[in-house]
Amino acid sequence: MNYFELPTLCREYGCRLLKDHKSSKHDPYPMVWNFMNSKDKDKLAKAGFATPRGGAKAGYQNHVVRNSQVIIPYEKINIVSLNHYQDSYVIRLYPEQYFEAPNIPKHKFVDGEDSWIKVGVNAYILYRTNQAYQNFTPLADWKLRGLEKNGVPVNKRGKGVKDVGHYILRMPALSPYSARSEGAPQGVFAPEYADAETNYLCKCVLAWLIIHTVESPYTTTLASHLKVILAQEGLLDETTYENKGVLRHGLCSCPLCLKFINYKELHQMTNFELGSGSENAAEQIEGATRSTLVNLFHLLPLKYDSIIHIPQNIAWGHHDCNTKLGQRHCRSLAELQELDWKVGIIKPDGIETFGWISRDYLMIRSPLGAVWIQIVGDYGSSTETEDLKAEITNDSP
Repeated sequence: MNYFELPTLCREYGCRLLKDHKSSKHDPYPMVWNFMNSKDKDKLAKAGFATPRGGAKAGYQNHVVRNSQVIIPYEKINIVSLNHYQDSYVIRLYPEQYFEAPNIPKHKFVDGEDSWIKVGVNAYILYRTNQAYQNFTPLADWKLRGLEKNGVPVNKRGKGVKDVGHYILRMPALSPYSARSEGAPQGVFAPEYADAETNYLCKCVLAWLIIHTVESPYTTTLASHLKVILAQEGLLDETTYENKGVLRHGLCSCPLCLKFINYKELHQMTNFELGSGSENAAEQIEGATRSTLVNLFHLLPLKYDSIIHIPQNIAWGHHDCNTKLGQRHCRSLAELQELDWKVGIIKPDGIETFGWISRDYLMIRSPLGAVWIQIVGDYGSSTETEDLKAEITNDSP
């Protein structure tokens, strides 16, 4: 099927149903992977959810769509663009950040440069230790954070639902204190955010890649509607996917190790047999872990200063490779070859080159797919500084 044979989309009011569709309603986000079985549809749905960092102890929501309210840590305010978050945001403050002394907020939150940050309006206080709670007791008129609709308490966010209150408690048990977890979860991890349009297109790309896994039960003929959506969004260029390592010879591959991804790996429980250096790791028992062998993979690390969960930055990749990559850019072989910085070994009879290295020295690739990742930088060097910059882009609860 070439582009000229692709069906035509409706496009009225952004509708992505086929032209002359029978439905009386327009739909900008049709589930064009409905031909897939339930476990694959569940896999795609999960990819559209934000995953918490710190979970309950940091007040994040778990397994909610990415286009949800996000939590912006106060210490990240200077590096985020608040207009990125179309679905609202709330600023998280620790009591130590907000209070000058017991019952006395810092001047900058009252009449200073941060007076636009209002606890109970666009911000909340997170008490994460009993010591902080004792030192900076909530103000007398403060209430626990909750959700209301038309003045009535509710349990879930939705249309017409508002956040109310000023603080939440996420304090572990520590003698002589008992654990306390009070106040509604406040939002999702901001770097995981994507608006509804972007989130939908990401799932379209991931569905297309499932079709191209080894031994996939699906054909592209089944996905003509999906194909036209990708084509019209400029997301069907196979050469682009090949250059990124997302596809290899037309088949879905892990962008880091470049091994082909077999369809069954999408649903198998993870193990540590893939990578060198982990042969003695404890065997994973099926059902003891929720992580599958292959999961959502980001080519660029998720950061606070930009929206990274976009169709051009996602793939399916091995859980093990995701872990090894960490907060690093997954540079493809094609990208490193284009930079043309070769790395080699000095031998008595000359220099033997064996691969290409990135400008930041964080990744080396050989022409046959071997990959090396820098684990730590040289201490006291500019590399160490860059490592620190990368580290502080993550919320560390």
